[in-house]
Amino acid sequence: MATLKEVQTQIGAVKKTKQITKAMGMVATSRLRGAQTAMHGFRSYAEKFSEVLGSLSEKAGNDASPLLVPREEVKKINIVLCTSDRGLCGGFNVNLTGKAGSFVKDSAIGAEVEISFTNFGKKGKDWCKNNNFSIVDEHIGVVGTKFGFNIASTAGRKLVDGYLSGDYDEVYIIYSKFISMAKQISTLKQVLPIPAIEKSIEDIEEDAPYVAEHICEPSPDEILGDLLPRSIYVQLYSALLETSTSEHAARMAAMDNATNACNDMIDRLTLAYNKARQASITADLMDIVGGAEALKG
Repeated sequence: MATLKEVQTQIGAVKKTKQITKAMGMVATSRLRGAQTAMHGFRSYAEKFSEVLGSLSEKAGNDASPLLVPREEVKKINIVLCTSDRGLCGGFNVNLTGKAGSFVKDSAIGAEVEISFTNFGKKGKDWCKNNNFSIVDEHIGVVGTKFGFNIASTAGRKLVDGYLSGDYDEVYIIYSKFISMAKQISTLKQVLPIPAIEKSIEDIEEDAPYVAEHICEPSPDEILGDLLPRSIYVQLYSALLETSTSEHAARMAAMDNATNACNDMIDRLTLAYNKARQASITADLMDIVGGAEALKG
């Protein structure tokens, strides 16, 4: 059995750990509110942007921009991997890198495909280095902080230029989609070539075409030339907002679980301390009684 001093030391160490996890949970909670507000605010803009883009695509057709035309043969794929810079957020980063690993494995089956990565976050960068993947661009210190649209536009412009120049045949983004405080889903999404606008279930069942309701001047083709690259920036910025919000939610949950685990450990150690203390008192009493009996004899 551990001595009283050892148990006291363990209790003190666990209490200090509890203070740290509780403080980190409070910081994650405060940051989550701001990130969640920004994410929900941008969602409405992204949905409306997608609606306008769908209307213009119906009018202009798929030949309006090379960003809409799929390549006949896919040999080069770039993956935008969004992770956090820090750990202590449960399985958040593991789920994202696992999604990337599964996609790379599926893409390489039966074909010689060159995979490269654009990393947002240190954890994704470290994972790519450990697995000897090519990194063409990296952005550290973005996810989990306050960032502007210029971050997404700068990275998105490189992706568009790379696709047009033939450096990439397809571009995908892997990010964490925020569903609720307790649920974040690792999501894979194609961004280049720009996929067709998805129709609702009702439209698919009724085979109804997309209803165009926007008047375009000077022409849909010219407007698409400017909006299509912007759609890449919008998707990238939205993915970064979703990932930032998911990271804070995951860290808050992980720190809450860690704090509860510390409480349970403190309870167990306190019980062990009381047992050891009682055993020590009992031993002292036995010595006193034994000494008294010896003196009587």
